[in-house]
Amino acid sequence: MSVGRFFAGVAIGAAIGAIAGVLLAPQSGEETREKLGTMAKDVAGKTEKTVRDIQEKADSIVSDMQEKGDEIIGKIQDLINKQKEETV
Repeated sequence: MSVGRFFAGVAIGAAIGAIAGVLLAPQSGEETREKLGTMAKDVAGKTEKTVRDIQEKADSIVSDMQEKGDEIIGKIQDLINKQKEETV
């Protein structure tokens, strides 16, 4: 299971639980709508933060992979050059 899917599941579960709690609580319709609006903003903010965190981690991983790839290419080129020098 990927980290992104896990966090998405946690966010969705939390949102569903919060909405169910608000809808089942004894209060006026106006209060319920206000709470739902507030919760929606909170969930959107948390989701946005989670997406940013995941994007930063993905960018870091891609950067690391590019560096490793460049190192490997350099080593391969060195080996090729050594092989050419030995055959000349």
